[in-house]
Amino acid sequence: MRHFALILLSFFALAIWSACSGARTVSNSNMTFDQYPEYAGNDLGVNWTAQRTVFKLWSPAAQKARLLLYAQGTGGVPKHIYSLKKSDHGVWHTTLKGNMLGKYYTVQVQIDGKWLEETPDPYAKAVGLNGQRGMIVDFKSTNPAGWEQDRRPEQKAFTDIILYELHVRDLSSHINSGIKNRGKFLGLTETGTHNLTNQRTGLDHFKELGITHLHLLPVFDFRSTSIDESKPLASQYNWGYDPENYNAPEGSYATDAADGAVRIREFKQAIQALHKNGIRVIMDVVYNHTGATEGSVFNRVAPGYYYRQTADGKFSNASACGNETASERSMMRRYMIESMKYWVQEYHVDGFRVDLMGIHDIETMNQISRELHAIDPTIFIYGEGWTAGSSPLPDAQRALKANTAQLDRIAAFSDDFRDALKGSVFNHEEKGFVSGKAGLEESIKFGIVASTQHPQVDYSKVNYSKAPWAKEPFQTITYVDCHDNHTLWDKLAISCPEASEAERIRMHELAAAMILTSQGVPFIHAGTEMLRSKQGVENSFNSPDNINWIDWSRKQQYAEVFEFYRALIQLRKNHPAFRMPSTALIQQHLKFLDTPAGKNLVAYQISGHANGDAWNNILVVFNGGKSAQTLEIPAGKWKVVLEGGKVSEQGLREVEGGKVEVAGISGLLLCEQ
Repeated sequence: MRHFALILLSFFALAIWSACSGARTVSNSNMTFDQYPEYAGNDLGVNWTAQRTVFKLWSPAAQKARLLLYAQGTGGVPKHIYSLKKSDHGVWHTTLKGNMLGKYYTVQVQIDGKWLEETPDPYAKAVGLNGQRGMIVDFKSTNPAGWEQDRRPEQKAFTDIILYELHVRDLSSHINSGIKNRGKFLGLTETGTHNLTNQRTGLDHFKELGITHLHLLPVFDFRSTSIDESKPLASQYNWGYDPENYNAPEGSYATDAADGAVRIREFKQAIQALHKNGIRVIMDVVYNHTGATEGSVFNRVAPGYYYRQTADGKFSNASACGNETASERSMMRRYMIESMKYWVQEYHVDGFRVDLMGIHDIETMNQISRELHAIDPTIFIYGEGWTAGSSPLPDAQRALKANTAQLDRIAAFSDDFRDALKGSVFNHEEKGFVSGKAGLEESIKFGIVASTQHPQVDYSKVNYSKAPWAKEPFQTITYVDCHDNHTLWDKLAISCPEASEAERIRMHELAAAMILTSQGVPFIHAGTEMLRSKQGVENSFNSPDNINWIDWSRKQQYAEVFEFYRALIQLRKNHPAFRMPSTALIQQHLKFLDTPAGKNLVAYQISGHANGDAWNNILVVFNGGKSAQTLEIPAGKWKVVLEGGKVSEQGLREVEGGKVEVAGISGLLLCEQ
């Protein structure tokens, strides 16, 4: 999502909410939006069998509604037009006899005597080229061989998760990826792929690195103004945060965008391949706004209803994309719940990253969590606990970071830790802990304990949050960079122009060590393990491939950095002390050592075989200063497991207790012999 700030609601905004209270009246009806009837069924849209097809559309304000049936996904004229009958709860319907498989369709409603633009219905689960028309599909026929035996890879605690964020196209668009299906869902299924220097790429790279969950940037159908699916060979790129059809996969990632069944089958194949290789799949979902506003699918069947409005009846805009959806309204809430359940049940998706989650209301997010966890308690849900602008919905009702403790089994990103590590994403030249900025020690400690309550953190000195906001550690996503803003490597280049490449590599590796040994759920931006660069471009949402792609030659160029990431991930997996599942365990086992204030030095000890770890005492020290620093440590014999950019559980060297020197811009991890 192209957002740049968390803008808190002002008193004036609260007054606006009181004035409109989500109850705007449409011109053709005496009903307010809050009085629109709720339809409790789960059969809106198309329900196909070989004998008949039932269409149902929710449009309470419509005076008339009709269904237009086409032979193709674009162009031509409708072969048939069917009037829909109005029934209870705002639903219009018709039943067509015979086998309608492969036909395309739109719906159209009349409001105030005017026919609105044709559209796929909001519940369309298959669409044709550029999502202009829905498609009638037999979903069983889209299942790849063995789909019924597909199972989620094993997962115990949420804190065992290691997230890896990827845009489908970025993985394989570079010719050095060695992947045949470049830029496609099928590129995620290929094994045995290598770059020109014979390092693993693609799916084999994920396995080698050791991630547990692949977070895919939007793979639902997004607007043709971003990617025109009719021009597969054109130079066009977009992250996809501009939803068109929420329940159908994006066609530009399929080998045939015109056939709605192909994109469904190929996305299932990608998920199946990842599952077979031990990797779960997270979908990035963007229910907070639509790509179009007046012309959206929602507004073409129920104008205004699915969105929040300001006091003067205009679209509110907390997304900074022209509109924001009204999750607190019953049918928008039901839509989000049913849509996410559909992706879980039909596609075997394992979790969701919720874009600008702070726009949605807490109750909706908690209902989503309860419904999804009733299907499978291991499904992971997390999101951005902020907005990109002010919203008329009061802060107390929204799923903001500060309200994370009120969320049911849902996590939020820690911008506190992110910016403490590398400097503010809004001030490009600002340094962070790893690049030598002093005074961030309490913010670092806050990140290490995953935003939870800890008696040794001085919350008054934390950069953003002045109180713990995560009830349990799994509610914190611990990260330093993502698709938004500069990559970590580019940020360090901009903020540290005086530093040598070797020094910036040490900064980068220090950040990696801090993310992957801290509590919470670690999150890695794809390619950062090989010092990914976007050539200094910050907001690359529509930059060309040569800015966004993963340049696989960097895996050979920075092989030691990749090996450091791989070893860190394995260290985390081998030692449950770094992934404690509860705040109580962190408080019991993790103690910070005394370090001089303002010296960019943070140290802590994890003791007592924490979380069943084989190691009894673990000592972790981070030095963000350029010079070496000496630290007093407990007596005993210690094995150095991590030092600088090296990791070895067998030990790099041994030290005696008393004092230990920590090199500048480096981490040190020891375990007691």
